[in-house]
Amino acid sequence: MSSRTSLFSTANPVIAMIHLGALPGTPASGLSLAQIEKQALHEAKIFRAAGVHGVMLENMHDTPYLRGRVGPEIVASMAIIARAVKQACGLPCGVQVLAGANLEAMAVAHAAGLDFIRAEGFAFAHVADEGIIESSAAELLRYRRNIGADAVQVWTDIKKKHSSHAITADVDIGETAHAVEFMRGDAVIVTGLVTGDAPQSSDVLAVKKKTHLPVYLGSGVTAANLESFFAAADGFIVGSEFKQGGHWARAVDPARVKRFMSAHRKLA
Repeated sequence: MSSRTSLFSTANPVIAMIHLGALPGTPASGLSLAQIEKQALHEAKIFRAAGVHGVMLENMHDTPYLRGRVGPEIVASMAIIARAVKQACGLPCGVQVLAGANLEAMAVAHAAGLDFIRAEGFAFAHVADEGIIESSAAELLRYRRNIGADAVQVWTDIKKKHSSHAITADVDIGETAHAVEFMRGDAVIVTGLVTGDAPQSSDVLAVKKKTHLPVYLGSGVTAANLESFFAAADGFIVGSEFKQGGHWARAVDPARVKRFMSAHRKLA
C-alpha cells in the first residue's frame, strides 16, 4: 500500500553496510565515539568511490543485543555518526538499531536526515536470539507521524535471519510480505538463515508474487552469485561480501567492493 517513489535513480541498487564499532556502554566498547565515527567515514568514502548506490549503518558490534529497545546513549551516538556519514557521502542512507529497536531507529533517521530504516518484527512475531520480537507496525508508523518523520521509509525483514519462525510456520514468506504491504511498509527484505547466507531463490520468488513492494536481498549476496539473483530482486544490501575474507566483523576490503560493483555494472 506504499506509494513512495524510489530513493535510487538506478535499477537494482547496492546498499553497503557500515557496521559501527561497539558503542558506549556495550560489553565490547573500547573506542571513543570520535574513533568510531572516523572509521565509519572511512568506510563510507570507500563505498562511494567504488560506486555503491547507498549505505546503511548498524550497531552490529553491540552484542549481546537488547530486545526491542536501546538506551539514549546509543540513539545519540548513532544519530551523530549517521549525520556525519550522510553529509560525507551524499548517498541515500539508512539505519538499523539492533535488536528490533525500531522506534529508536526512526528517531536516529529523523534527527540525522536519513532516508530509511531497516525494521525487525514489523509484521508477525518471531523468536530471535534475544527472545520474542512482536509486531511493531502500528506503534512505529504512529511514532513516525508524531515526530514528523513521514519522509523516512520503513524497510522490513520478513522471516528474519537468526530467528525461529515456528510460531508462524502456517504463514508462508509470501503471505508475510503481503502483510507488510497491507500494514504500510515501504519495502521488504529477504535473507538467508544467518548473516552471510544467501536467501533461497524460492523465497525470493514467493515474495515477489505476493507484494508490489520493492524486494531487497539482505544477506549472502556475492560477486559470484549476484547474476543468479539479479532479475528476481529489486536491490541488494551487502555487508559480509565487502569485508576481508567475507567476514562481517573484519575491515572493509576495497578490492572486494570494486569486484562486486564491477559485476553489478555488467548486469545492469
